[in-house]
Amino acid sequence: MRKLIESTLVSLDGVIEAPERWAPFDDQAAQLALADLDNYDAFVMGRVTYERFRANWGPVTGSPYIDRINAMPKHVASRSLTDLDWNATLLGPDLVGAMEALKAQPGKDLIKYGTSRLDATLLRAGLVDELRLWVMPVAVGAGQRLFEDVDVSALRLTLTEARKLDNGSAILTYVPG
Repeated sequence: MRKLIESTLVSLDGVIEAPERWAPFDDQAAQLALADLDNYDAFVMGRVTYERFRANWGPVTGSPYIDRINAMPKHVASRSLTDLDWNATLLGPDLVGAMEALKAQPGKDLIKYGTSRLDATLLRAGLVDELRLWVMPVAVGAGQRLFEDVDVSALRLTLTEARKLDNGSAILTYVPG
């Protein structure tokens, strides 16, 4: 069974919004992120992430990281979108059933970037297998927060790995349970 890995850039004060503006993503982090893509067959994303990523990365070519993302299949949860492009398909109205079926398919793991309202459903249904938080050594102040749209009252996380990067960032891997 494939795992669903959620990977999120987060500031020290819990902000996840617009990390392209504040995250010190240096060569080491970029190489780790590119190598990490080898572990995944496809992306899972909500509508907002899909629309932002498609607008920002869809037209870009010549970057090994973005070229790989552009080529990967994307599975999108949305109640409002009907037509998708950028190698994407809708998960459909039964999100939990669609994710269970997707995870049961053979292949590499699935990756989801960022936290959103979609996480409330995925976490409640036990569909997120790992949370990988890339904690950046900056305080942003304002913006959408980690788990802002998620009821965390029942969320229990176990730290399974911690990796320190040269730029002062840390990648913390948690397993819900």
